[in-house]
Amino acid sequence: MPDTIRQLRPVLSAVLLALLAATLGACSGGDFGRTRADMRSDDMHRWLGAEVTSSVGLKPSQFQLTDEERQLRDLAYPMIEPPLSRPAWKSVFGDYKAMPSPWRQKVVFDRTMYGRTLIDEPHRSHSSRYAQLIEDVRNDIPRFEPFFASAIRVIDLDRKRDASMARVSALSPREKEDAVARMQENSLIVQWVQQCLEQRISSYRWALERLVIQAPDGMAADADRLIGELAAQTANPPVAGQPPYGRAVISKG
Repeated sequence: MPDTIRQLRPVLSAVLLALLAATLGACSGGDFGRTRADMRSDDMHRWLGAEVTSSVGLKPSQFQLTDEERQLRDLAYPMIEPPLSRPAWKSVFGDYKAMPSPWRQKVVFDRTMYGRTLIDEPHRSHSSRYAQLIEDVRNDIPRFEPFFASAIRVIDLDRKRDASMARVSALSPREKEDAVARMQENSLIVQWVQQCLEQRISSYRWALERLVIQAPDGMAADADRLIGELAAQTANPPVAGQPPYGRAVISKG
C-alpha cells in the first residue's frame, strides 16, 4: 500500500497543478483578452464620466446611468483603450484598467508607441506583423457605427433633457447640477473617442510606414486601404460632442 501511494503521488501532484491553473485562468480572464462576463458589472465603465469631467475641472453627475448612457460607455471603452496596450500575460491576469482622459496635462500622445511595440514584439515573420496591423484596423472599423449610433441617441436625449429642465416644477439646484453634469459627461466621452480614433489612425500609419521600409510586402496595400477606410469614417463622424457650456476643450499631446 505505501508503494502504491508513492507511485500515485506524482500523478496526484500533476492533477492538482492542472486544476489550480484552470481555476486561475477561469477566474482571471476571458477569451481573446476580454474581461470574463462573470467579472463584469453593469456600471463597470461608469468611471469614464467621472474621468472626463474631473480632467477639465468639472464635477461628475450623481444620477444613475440610463440604459443608453451605459451602452455609450460600454461601446466607448474598446475604442479608447490603445491597441497592443496589454502584454499577452495581462489577457489572463488582470486585463482591465482605467485610463486617463486626453485632457490630463501629463498625458502625451506618442504616435510611435504602437508601431514600436508591433515591430519589437516577437513574431515569426514580418508578414505576421502586417497581419496584426490589419487585424487591429479591422477590429476598429465595425466598432465605429455602433458607437456613433449610440452617441446620436444619447445626445438627442440630452437635448430633450436640456429643453425640459425649464418646465420641471420645483427643480432643485442639485438636480440641475447633476443633469448638466451628465450632459457634459456624455459629450466629453464622444469627444474622447473621436480623439482616440484620430490618434489610432496616426499610429497605424506610422507603423505601416516603418514596416514598408523594413520589410516591403504586398500586404501593405491591404493595410493602407483599411487605414484609409477608418480615416474616412473618422473625418466625417455622424455626431460630435460639444465643448461643455461654450468652454474650449483642448487636446494635450
